[in-house]
Amino acid sequence: MNIVSRQCIRIFKNDLTQQAKCCIFGRALTYKSAISLDKLYPTSNLKLYTPTFVPEDPNAKFNGYIPLEQIDITYSRSSGPGGQHVNRTNTKVDVRFQLKSAKWLSEEIKEKLAEEFKNKLTRDGYLVIKSELTRSQQLNLADALEKLRTIIRNAVKPPPEVSPETLEMKRKQKLKAARERVFKKRMHSEIKNARNSPIVF
Repeated sequence: MNIVSRQCIRIFKNDLTQQAKCCIFGRALTYKSAISLDKLYPTSNLKLYTPTFVPEDPNAKFNGYIPLEQIDITYSRSSGPGGQHVNRTNTKVDVRFQLKSAKWLSEEIKEKLAEEFKNKLTRDGYLVIKSELTRSQQLNLADALEKLRTIIRNAVKPPPEVSPETLEMKRKQKLKAARERVFKKRMHSEIKNARNSPIVF
């Protein structure tokens, strides 16, 4: 029996023992295809998730409802790998709405969003949310709407209270950084002065 056949028998025995172990733990672990997605794309960064359910609060400033007729949804070609499917289908989603004329948001939320995203608003005052997470148009639309909901909910949240210990720690860190900066400048200045000083023989 040559080395290749011995190696094949060893691999076959390992596969049998693994299948027997999987059968012990239940049916869900008994079989996994060799062409499953995690084996085909081991380095994929696809982060599909089911958003956590947020129950409606009658006192909440935003209940999660986004009227689709009052926002502009455009589809375009997505970037990245995907073969000819990428060139044929419009899967990238752009959700945009004008912040000032959005009637479905309160004035307080509009002011907070305008302050937080003042560098991301377009010249016409549009807030744009993009998604090209998947190769499915509907999943990308759902992802973009969930991003928009998260942005609005985070804007509504009150800022966290900072303890006096944290403030004191930040003050000391700033003071230490300023001292180190002045020390480095002084050392650099001394090095430059030493270069320009005349040499006495």
